[in-house]
Amino acid sequence: TFHHLANRILRRYASLIGYGYDYSILDRDDARSLIRECIRGLGIRSRHFPKPEVLSGLFSIVRNRGGDLEEAAADRFDTRWFDVRDVCRVHTAYQERKKRINAMDFDDLIINVVTLMETHPEVLERYQQQFEHILVDEYQDTNRLQARWIDMLAAGRQNLLVVGDDFQSIYGWRGAEYRNILEFPQRYPETRIYMLETNYRSTPEILEVANVCISGNPEQFQKRLRPVRRGDGHRPVAAFLLDGHHQAAYVIDVIYGLQAEGIPAGEIAVLYRAHYHAMELQLEMFRRQIPYLLISGVRFFEQMHIKDVCTVVRLAHNPRDSMAFSRLLRLLGGVGERTAEKIWAALGESFDPLDRERQQEVGHRLPAAAQLDWSAIGTALLGCRKESSRIAAGDLIQALLDAFYREYALENFTDAERRLEDIAEVIRFAATFPDIESFVSQSGLLTNLEAETDHPAHAGTRDAVRLSTIHQAKGLEWTAVIILWLVHGMFPSQLSVGEDAVAEERRLFYVAVTRARSRLFLCCPRRRRERTGAVSYCEPSPFLAELPDGVVDVRREIGSYW
Repeated sequence: TFHHLANRILRRYASLIGYGYDYSILDRDDARSLIRECIRGLGIRSRHFPKPEVLSGLFSIVRNRGGDLEEAAADRFDTRWFDVRDVCRVHTAYQERKKRINAMDFDDLIINVVTLMETHPEVLERYQQQFEHILVDEYQDTNRLQARWIDMLAAGRQNLLVVGDDFQSIYGWRGAEYRNILEFPQRYPETRIYMLETNYRSTPEILEVANVCISGNPEQFQKRLRPVRRGDGHRPVAAFLLDGHHQAAYVIDVIYGLQAEGIPAGEIAVLYRAHYHAMELQLEMFRRQIPYLLISGVRFFEQMHIKDVCTVVRLAHNPRDSMAFSRLLRLLGGVGERTAEKIWAALGESFDPLDRERQQEVGHRLPAAAQLDWSAIGTALLGCRKESSRIAAGDLIQALLDAFYREYALENFTDAERRLEDIAEVIRFAATFPDIESFVSQSGLLTNLEAETDHPAHAGTRDAVRLSTIHQAKGLEWTAVIILWLVHGMFPSQLSVGEDAVAEERRLFYVAVTRARSRLFLCCPRRRRERTGAVSYCEPSPFLAELPDGVVDVRREIGSYW
């Protein structure tokens, strides 16, 4: 890997850039602990100052992509509560501390080897001579610094072979720069390009969808996948459905139909842009006792941010839920597990979050650092009771989000936008239930069914349908693929703003389509429920709308709505 090679070189030449040969490599926890020490050492005490893990992520993005740290911090955080220049001071202190203790983090390995070769041409020349040929795989996923280092090494002998597919560059959010591969011929004027356009996996019908959809991206190497397989008469299906629940029922009908044709469950995959897109489907599969293997990461309702915002709903449903109470209080500044336990005992092991007097009892016992946030949370929750005689789960979550948790997420999570999108979906999901009890029961059920189906009784092989995000499906393939929620705002994501972001979403759709060997189903629900409980109507994804007539079989399961 890049980092492995960089480490080998630095072990020999670290002294030239001020490090000992025996330098330590910091893991993520080490790096965060060191940043925490820097914050403490600088005397920064704002309770709104970004947490070490968030700063670590910001530092990494800026160092790998380039750009100004102060500007990036000002764009990322609400700086009403602290001086954004303190972020730069922490970064400077962090860099100095690493040097002082003879340690490098993961990013430093690449940064320092580039610095070494820029400042010591004799070292660069040695490796230029040593590496007669350089081969780089998955070149579309390299970042700015990695590409720069490769260019330095290859400048000696000019024998550089890179393999990559600009159509599958889908990791821009973690620093990958797809223009590295697109601009390669400009950096190397004598480049010879070999197009690998023969496709052995998919049918002509599926490849037609892939070729048409990716042609919508303006910046690309012009190429067209050509099938080896013959057509089997099954064109991809575009199904226009009523809503998420109808989509779930339709997908299960498709699964049954595919199994009746002899396709094993393990050869059927359901792919989606974001983890929360599969909530209704998971519930329906559990109800119908259909085994599935969830390979899309942490179970949705077990994610930290989802458990955090659901605490108020759990307490409103069950005032004796000590776990929810402790989790809620520990979100506040200066409150640890022992403090939460003492307050819980003082309350007689019961707490109604919608009772003003009980809120005040808690407030009197909280440390000063937590009281302002607690007051804001309490006021927001009481507002839910005033507005309606029926307390809705979604209203409670929305109140906590607006009063406290949105800002908390931005300060504590490197991927705050994705987490806030998840929470927004939980609020929409909650709006489908008539009362708090129903929501708590179903969300608890969903968590437990996910736990069971992560390792189904059938050993998770041929007998379980695969559920996965598209990012985690890259490199995999199945006989049949079903793609969910092809509507504007979900796929492409509403967070994808600007030409580059939309282009990456289109590449992500291309990756999803090309996971299928023989059968492909594209699902487009007509409507979804908003956070308020109101129903909104969805526009089909542009990736569907761009497909010409005859490329897919259109199934209007709800009549002619478009």
